[in-house]
Amino acid sequence: MRSVFCLIFAIFVLAGSEAYAGPVGFYNVVGQNPGGDSGYQGTATVERNGATYTVVWQVGDEKYVGTGIGAARVNGGLTFGDAANNDVVITVSYVSGDSFGTALLIEQQNGQWKGVWTYGGSNAIGTETWTPR
Repeated sequence: MRSVFCLIFAIFVLAGSEAYAGPVGFYNVVGQNPGGDSGYQGTATVERNGATYTVVWQVGDEKYVGTGIGAARVNGGLTFGDAANNDVVITVSYVSGDSFGTALLIEQQNGQWKGVWTYGGSNAIGTETWTPR
């Protein structure tokens, strides 16, 4: 768990200090499954839903639906709170059938969102990149 937080902190520091438009939008998704066994491609849609985000992934025939919480840069740190246009981090809990998991993505200077994810019961993490469509 500590290594995941170190990775997240490193990504945050390397991402720079500019905020863009928050995570709301439509994305092409490329990822690597936990353990590095296989890659995948799909799409993701992020919508604001009150203080949270609704995230829907479509990967092949599988649909994953999640609820996300955003964070924005405030006074040199991250502040989690209501969904906002200046959010640069989104953490999402998702379900698909009997499967569940969590993802954390950080906005990059080029407009992509990059992060890590895992599913319930796993001891490994995967990676994922969202590119705006």
